[in-house]
Amino acid sequence: MIDRRRLAALHAAEERRFAETHPTSRALFERARQHLLAGVPMHWMAKWAGGFPLFVREGKGAHFTDVDGRRYLDLCLGDTGAMTGHAPAATVEAVSRQAARGLTFMLPSEDHLWVAEELTRRFRLPVWQFALTATDANRFAIRLARFITGRPKILVFNWCYHGTVDETFATLKGGVVGPRPGNLGPPVNPAATTRVVEFNDLAALESALAHGDVACVLAEPAMTNVGIILPDDGYHARLRELTRRHGSLLILDETHTICAGPGGYTGAHGLAPDMLTLGKPIGGGVPCSVYGFSREVADRLAGRIALGDCDTGGIGGTLAGNALALAAMRATLEHVLTAEAYERTIPLAERFQAGVEGVVREFGLPWIVKRLGCRAEYWFRPEPPRNGGEAAAAVDFELDQFMHLFALNRGILLTPFHNMALIAPDTTPEDIDFHTAVFREAVAALLAP
Repeated sequence: MIDRRRLAALHAAEERRFAETHPTSRALFERARQHLLAGVPMHWMAKWAGGFPLFVREGKGAHFTDVDGRRYLDLCLGDTGAMTGHAPAATVEAVSRQAARGLTFMLPSEDHLWVAEELTRRFRLPVWQFALTATDANRFAIRLARFITGRPKILVFNWCYHGTVDETFATLKGGVVGPRPGNLGPPVNPAATTRVVEFNDLAALESALAHGDVACVLAEPAMTNVGIILPDDGYHARLRELTRRHGSLLILDETHTICAGPGGYTGAHGLAPDMLTLGKPIGGGVPCSVYGFSREVADRLAGRIALGDCDTGGIGGTLAGNALALAAMRATLEHVLTAEAYERTIPLAERFQAGVEGVVREFGLPWIVKRLGCRAEYWFRPEPPRNGGEAAAAVDFELDQFMHLFALNRGILLTPFHNMALIAPDTTPEDIDFHTAVFREAVAALLAP
């Protein structure tokens, strides 16, 4: 239904508008090209629509302001890193107070115990450790799984994303495991370390586990980074049963699925992983992460790591669990990412979904919207994908870029990797209705005669 020539012309017009209305960001980008790879502090930032990224001046709650003085509704929220909203008051106060008392000690504080007890309450795993990023948490959990089981391989789902863990940048091509497109300098072919199956395919999962060499299955409870892909009814019960039967540990990565509720998808659906990892939002934007263990896993680890070697095992880091991060985590868990916050944000995500679906129906488009808690996303396909392969095949990069840039030029930031909106506690119904109006404007422009 989309005229590609019209799409290209509209996109070109939006790029001109973006360049004309963001002169300061453009000038800073030109300076940055002299000293930053591709002109950005992280290379993937080159993917932002518009030809150059916005440079941000400040943010508060669900909005931020760029260096040109333009204010935006932020539905990206640091791709979950700022899910709390920008500069939540309780976290800012706790961080400021802790900064005056010291930032890092390589020693525990009462905050470590408080946070571990709160995580136990939310996720029902009794033992916890701390790291700086979800990538670290996943790497450390994988290493421990291999150590416990003595097995060499891990299993992930096609088109998964678990940070920058080498073993997880694997995908299926013609049923064969290999490097994911864009995987830069893989140390080995990931087929040597990783088995890959499609999400929701229980037969493939059982076949892969039957080899007896899988130390752990690393999975999001619902896939999110290739779009929201929900598990089939009964899928998690069978996943848990199969991993136990074949002696593989189950690690659930809740870094994005914490959008489902205070205890993530695990808490909302009563799941029972062996380990759980979580990063990004729990420090209100301060880098931090956690990984937790069942009592059985903790008991299997007890006494097996020699005291003389425990600092050279490839797990941890001098800044992991630093005092500043723990103060941020405690304040965020106690005062920001609360049950009351989700009681506001989830209905707003439902409102987002209803608004977009209304526009889709109005124009007769074969598009859908999926939602998980306070996260929602629209797709340019008529049926929900059941796995990563189907989702990846539905990606329309040109259309994505246009929709993102059209919204950006009108004051809305969406996540650059897909058409995802995340709702912060400070987001309002008026903000959601503003997005619906802009979305409708974009669709009308695309389909105009």
